[in-house]
Amino acid sequence: MRVYVANFGLENYEWPRCRENNVVATMQDERVHAFWQAGDRAAYIDYAIRNLKTARGIAPIPAVAGRWFNLGSIIVGSEDDLWLHRDGDMLWWTITNKDPATITLEPDLRPKAWGSPDVYYYRKPCQPWACHDRRGRRLEWKGLHPKSHDFFATEATLQQLSERYAGYALAIVNGDDLTPWHSLPEWQAKQANRPGAARNFNAREVTIAEMVRNAQYTASSANGQSRVRIVKNKDFRFAGPREAEAYVDALYDAQGGLCAISELPMQLSGGDDHEMRCSLDRIDSNGHYEPGNVQIVCRFVNRWKGASDDAEFRRLMEIIRIAI
Repeated sequence: MRVYVANFGLENYEWPRCRENNVVATMQDERVHAFWQAGDRAAYIDYAIRNLKTARGIAPIPAVAGRWFNLGSIIVGSEDDLWLHRDGDMLWWTITNKDPATITLEPDLRPKAWGSPDVYYYRKPCQPWACHDRRGRRLEWKGLHPKSHDFFATEATLQQLSERYAGYALAIVNGDDLTPWHSLPEWQAKQANRPGAARNFNAREVTIAEMVRNAQYTASSANGQSRVRIVKNKDFRFAGPREAEAYVDALYDAQGGLCAISELPMQLSGGDDHEMRCSLDRIDSNGHYEPGNVQIVCRFVNRWKGASDDAEFRRLMEIIRIAI
């Protein structure tokens, strides 16, 4: 059994219909449906990069466009899979059944300036959605272990849980003993640091703030400045850290949490692999930290690239990828 955590459309607009009609769903721009239907992944990705944007208005990288291509196939092909969805204070779940999926062209309820007025909805029938486990206990979000919040919530359209977390999800749904997970050191540490009333910044927020702060420091050091002065710093061309953080946050969404060059999954602050953590890179190393000239990459990729030309470095990375 595969386990997915999902959102249903921009701002989850399709969720009420999913819950009412007992389906899981995704949607695709009308213009790319033919590519998906023909199984032409390359054409789909090429068109998406040139014509589509993320919910926050940024062109997708190839890996993200490839994920979009997969969405219809995941929904249509799902059978006996566990699906999870957070709605406010509750965690909901269902299991897809053997009934065939439906694909229909309908008006986009959240139209976008760059999108088509009609979109294809891919809907797969499932068991009635439930917000209690098989023993009848309510699955209240605040009652779940804080570690589970890291993987029971997603800002992406959908994500498949790893085997480790999928097992926990199944145990939650079945109402089984959760001690094997809760007794692990990392889970205990997360419980000990459970936030109280004070504002607690999540790993993504901390990561983005760190990237912006490092970019400011790098820019000021390159100009021989002894302190950061955002407005007058010629190499840091955001109006301030809040604007920069908002831009980088949207960029992270556009990249789907993947390195812009290697397409490997990046780790957030606190991750166990230092080299896989997020790092802000200037696309044109001779340019500035400014909108349109930054991308998020794995830390080791940023170090390897150095001052190299972006296109040439990508070419060499592709040679390595093919060779491996």
